[in-house]
Amino acid sequence: MIPRRRALTACVLALLSLASASPATDLFNAATGAVQRRYFGWSTVDRAALGQKYAAVLAERCAPQGDACDYATGHAVLGDLFKELGDDHTNIRDAEGAERIAEVTFNRAVSRTGVRVARVAGGLLVTSVMPGSPAEKSDVRRFDLLTRVNGEAAGKDAAGNNLPFGPTEFVRLERAGAPLNVTVRRAGTPDRDLALGTENLQARDVPTLAWAGPDGRTAVIQYPTFLALDSSELFLAQVAEAQRQGASALVVDVRYNGGGALGECVAAASIFSPVLYKTRWQGGSYTYAGLRGEEVLPFLARMSRPDWGLWRGPLAVLVGPNTASCAEVFTHYARQGGAVVVGEGTRGVGNSGVVFQPMPDGGVLAVTVLRAYNDADEALPAAITPDVAAPTNVAVLTAEGRDITLEAALAALSARAEAGK
Repeated sequence: MIPRRRALTACVLALLSLASASPATDLFNAATGAVQRRYFGWSTVDRAALGQKYAAVLAERCAPQGDACDYATGHAVLGDLFKELGDDHTNIRDAEGAERIAEVTFNRAVSRTGVRVARVAGGLLVTSVMPGSPAEKSDVRRFDLLTRVNGEAAGKDAAGNNLPFGPTEFVRLERAGAPLNVTVRRAGTPDRDLALGTENLQARDVPTLAWAGPDGRTAVIQYPTFLALDSSELFLAQVAEAQRQGASALVVDVRYNGGGALGECVAAASIFSPVLYKTRWQGGSYTYAGLRGEEVLPFLARMSRPDWGLWRGPLAVLVGPNTASCAEVFTHYARQGGAVVVGEGTRGVGNSGVVFQPMPDGGVLAVTVLRAYNDADEALPAAITPDVAAPTNVAVLTAEGRDITLEAALAALSARAEAGK
């Protein structure tokens, strides 16, 4: 027997499909059906009632178009539905977004300038620059601000509202292959206009190593993503290079890391100390384990000593609102390995995981299917609260060239070193 509420939901969706068999309803039915069947996150919202509510909303919006109601309308309604669900891990992405995920995961060659950008007040903040790329050759640097792109104001306005040109539009122009006309703002120099070229480059960004501190011996590794299936190996290689060059302390910057593959973030965090990460889903569970930069069988991590790390020196991790998912997991375990966490609160999806399910429009649904626990069966925190609060100040970055978050991390590491004497 089907419970009455579920039967009503099925009837509403069936009637909607029969009354208006459109692209929008196909997308809506596929997404809400997957959420009904597979969702296993922390949201307590009644998903059946939520489906009924937004099925009615979709029917109303699709009425003028009938069976021509398009995917964009379905996306808009599903976006509102998922906001009400209250789980940022569950969301829907169009075909273009799905292709970008696949490109980064499998490191395909795509047309790129070599920069990644984030939307901030006053423009698009350059969060990474690929070595050897057209951007690096044009002297574009991390934390430059692109105030205009192809004549359009970018980022957010003074009130914090999104302007039409953001990171998605930037990537779309890169893919077109023509140079991007950008206005670059950097502390201490006049704004300059630049025709930023593109080349076929790897879709992913790799960890990069720089140096900071009063003696120049603090290694700073910017870690952009865990999506690539060798991201932990790439990180381990940079840590080894920092050690080879005599680093006295290590800072790992995941302020703009949105997550990726669980096995990769567990392996990366295990560079500092052994990691055991448990997941539960409907009807099952699994334990990820990492040791010295490798994903291993759980019993090996349980048998190891807490001090079995490849890096045992002073350690800080930089975080912010764009630190999400697997990057939050990485930070949690790095903190257990002795890291001081500096920055501002993270996205808040570090206690769950998703799978990607194909959708009728060629996009994917990211649906939360697992909850995260430590080896003592305690739920992992959803978000990371820094030990030292030091939000990234874009105005100071672009006006003075100072990274306040990094400065706070260097001060915290220095204070710990003094306290340990």
